[in-house]
Amino acid sequence: MKADIDLDIGRKTFASGLLPELIAVLRRSRPGDLIAVIGDEEHIGPELETWCRFTGNPLLGTAAEGGRIRFVFRCGAVAVPKDNRPVGSRLWLYTNFDCNLHCDYCCVRSSPTVPRRELGFARVQQIAREAPELGVEEIFVTGGEPFLLEDIGDILACCAAVAPTTVLTNGMLFAGRRAESLAALPRDRIVLQISLDSSTPELHDLHRGRGAWARAREGIVRARAQGFRVRLAATVSTDTEAEQFRQFLDEEKVDAEDRVIRRVALRGSATEGVALSRADLVPEVTITSEGVYWHPVGGQDADFLVTRDIFPLAESFAAVRRAFDSEGEHANKLARIFNCA
Repeated sequence: MKADIDLDIGRKTFASGLLPELIAVLRRSRPGDLIAVIGDEEHIGPELETWCRFTGNPLLGTAAEGGRIRFVFRCGAVAVPKDNRPVGSRLWLYTNFDCNLHCDYCCVRSSPTVPRRELGFARVQQIAREAPELGVEEIFVTGGEPFLLEDIGDILACCAAVAPTTVLTNGMLFAGRRAESLAALPRDRIVLQISLDSSTPELHDLHRGRGAWARAREGIVRARAQGFRVRLAATVSTDTEAEQFRQFLDEEKVDAEDRVIRRVALRGSATEGVALSRADLVPEVTITSEGVYWHPVGGQDADFLVTRDIFPLAESFAAVRRAFDSEGEHANKLARIFNCA
């Protein structure tokens, strides 16, 4: 993870001069700066994590480099919208990780060349059987690109029978057998959230590949023509990009509830963006083929993994809630909503 400031502490620990160094580096930092602490003493990790939690400067990553240890923390909390959404009311399913695009900011590093790591219809069926008793009010199906899957129609129908379901897609594959899968789905239970990063092709195609914008627009038209509610989702890097997209949505007369504008998160393939830790985020139970994660924005990152055991679903939900409680009173005050949908 790229840092704004590097602090080489050598063999210092909290017992031998590290604390004044940390205070000094914070004084010359700006909110949001990433600070890398590079040292020779691996055992300072737990104490540094405690200090980060206590001071509200979240620890984001730890790595061994050339025989030394590098810790990265962020100066200050992230300002993201508050919400009172109950933990467990939103359930996210990563059906797969392969994708027909290779977006340069993908939070889970999806691309045409990565392994599929499919969740599978059988597991989706079991999730659907167990979810109704756990307070699930919405299901979100994402990837990768879910419409690469042969059985995506069955998966979505299974989810929609349990709760209103949104599928996140780049909108480029609504033809042939996939169009047939769409046609069979209940319009009143399925929402298509289609990625469109800008009002013109330049910015969208810069991140997603030449021609992606035009094909996404075509997918939006096709989905609407079939009677689906379509939500448009933009991933932006700046406030200016966000405002430009809002103006475009106003011109298109897109309802407020059918808009998602989110900042690039410094996860996965992204080399810059908003650095987010677990302490910043109210958990949204996220299930992949590898286990249960804190939030979809970290759906393949070890620091967001809660448990490898998906079933019984009640126990995995309880594990997420226990993890949230264990963040402590201070962390809970910091936790906010980072909307992916």
